[in-house]
Amino acid sequence: MKVLVTGAAGFIGYHLSKQLLERGDEVIGLDNINDYYDVDLKYNRLKQLGINKDLIENGKLVKSSIEDKFKFVKEDLENGEFIFQLFKDSAFDAVVNLAAQAGVRYSIENPKAYIKSNIEGYINILEACRYYPVKHLVYASSSSVYGANTKMPFDVKDPVNHPVSVYAATKRSNELLAHTYSHLFNINTTGLRFFTVYGPWGRPDMAPMLFADAVLNGRAIKVFNNGNMQRDFTFVKDIVNGVIAVLDKPALPNPEWDSDKPDGSTSYAPFRIYNIGNSKPVKLMDFISAMEKNLGVTAKKDFMDMQPGDVLATWADVDNLKRDVGYSPSTLLEEGVKEFILWYKEYYK
Repeated sequence: MKVLVTGAAGFIGYHLSKQLLERGDEVIGLDNINDYYDVDLKYNRLKQLGINKDLIENGKLVKSSIEDKFKFVKEDLENGEFIFQLFKDSAFDAVVNLAAQAGVRYSIENPKAYIKSNIEGYINILEACRYYPVKHLVYASSSSVYGANTKMPFDVKDPVNHPVSVYAATKRSNELLAHTYSHLFNINTTGLRFFTVYGPWGRPDMAPMLFADAVLNGRAIKVFNNGNMQRDFTFVKDIVNGVIAVLDKPALPNPEWDSDKPDGSTSYAPFRIYNIGNSKPVKLMDFISAMEKNLGVTAKKDFMDMQPGDVLATWADVDNLKRDVGYSPSTLLEEGVKEFILWYKEYYK
């Protein structure tokens, strides 16, 4: 299978590209390598895939030096002309669209960056799939779409009409646009609402990396809402296994879909939405304790109020994903944190 992975220099995109290549797929990775966080981390992820930083330039496909079936190109999704030409030249079987401006809190400071990348860029992917059809478009949504919902666990059938960040609103718009294109142009689309992903090569703006950096450098970690938070922490390997299982099973129309009682996660069109998480929420303080144990250090803690745009808890109901593709996250928190810390100490010396 020939797959386009956008956001290939990102945390999940890197791991996904690596695993697709390991099973024999042909992969073209695309990323604009923006400076939202340390670009060296992105280049070093690509280095693991055989892409030489010095050969990267906008719009140029670079061949991997170690992976016969991997190429990478640096480009913005907003460059519709380039995206169309890439689809035309490459004849993709499938697309996994992970590229996006990430981060809940940054979306409060710079909302236009999210509109540009997460909506304008995303519509170019949909349009390219319209004119150069693929068997399946899988795209990243987010647990953030649940917003003000407090019913636990989060169920894909629940209404998601009250986002509490611009980031969440853009991700919900992705789901709505996907359904429109599934309806109008019969494009098989599946949206994945990612819950809190952690592991080696993680994002520096996310809690595990922030905590590790602070602890190992003798700074206090910021513990929001005085630690009274829960997150459905999910190890990246489990996430990638789920993404690939979904990719291999294109969304189909649901013959039982009832317009009088509409289920937002399926449709009469070839459209699906799934939660993808661990389905085992972890108290924030327990996660910190697991990190302290593996670091061999007791963290200094600065307890703070809740941040704007944040939510108290996330908990994924993944029953639909288990039923439809056999998704089964298996990494225990202690195992995942240990593997993350081993990588962190090695990478940051």
